Amino acid sequence: MNPAMWISKTGVQAQDAKLQAIANNLANVNTVGFKRDRVVFEDLFYQVDQQPGAQSADNTVSNGVQLGNGTRLLGTQKVFTNGSIQTSGQALDVAIVGNGFLQVRRPNGDPAFTRAGQLQVDANGIMVNAQGLPLVPQITVPNNATAITIGENGMVSATMPNSTAPAELGQLTVTTFVNPTGLLALGDNLFQETVASGNPNEGKPGDGGFGKLKQGALEGSNVQVVEEMVDMIAAQRTYEMNTKVLSAADNMLQYLAQAAR
Repeated sequence: MNPAMWISKTGVQAQDAKLQAIANNLANVNTVGFKRDRVVFEDLFYQVDQQPGAQSADNTVSNGVQLGNGTRLLGTQKVFTNGSIQTSGQALDVAIVGNGFLQVRRPNGDPAFTRAGQLQVDANGIMVNAQGLPLVPQITVPNNATAITIGENGMVSATMPNSTAPAELGQLTVTTFVNPTGLLALGDNLFQETVASGNPNEGKPGDGGFGKLKQGALEGSNVQVVEEMVDMIAAQRTYEMNTKVLSAADNMLQYLAQAAR
């Protein structure tokens, strides 16, 4: 195979992967707490026909001859910049202003982490997320509670009948990671701890590097539609250029085949 055809093939595959990431970002532009994906590429090994720094016959130093062999997908990264805060007016909606995640418990008992603060109360009075997973630490709301307040520091309290002072129900915590881009995306707005993310660090909202909570609001997606559209156009043009190189290399091979007859 002509090396140019192989190189162009890797370029086509790379831009196809980039377009897939862009499509996913645009599809989730209205997903609460969504973090956009960024695709990372690296160049492949080089064919070194002449070593850089080698001396030629006339005692001059050569820059060498290094021919690249294309590109490959190195990985994808979640970009954990904060999305815009949108007021919802719902008492159980909370947005994390700053760093951190809310922790929930999955059906198998494993912890998961989310930025989506669409909370609700299940039939047992337990505070859960939109998928019905209980928060950690667990908070139970009495059936006769008339109003729920969630403070910036995560303290959850409720107004009870025949009582002037609100009753404290529990403390919401926020969890941070040294490398949040290393978290495993599970879908359903959930992330899972990995070796790459580091161990979870749980703390009180507003303390140190932990973000504060804002009741009655939600964090929107951090996808910027205009930027994604520009990236999509650039990826499309790059894809087209790689296919043109494929076509040109194929035409050259056909010319050589005809000339050899």
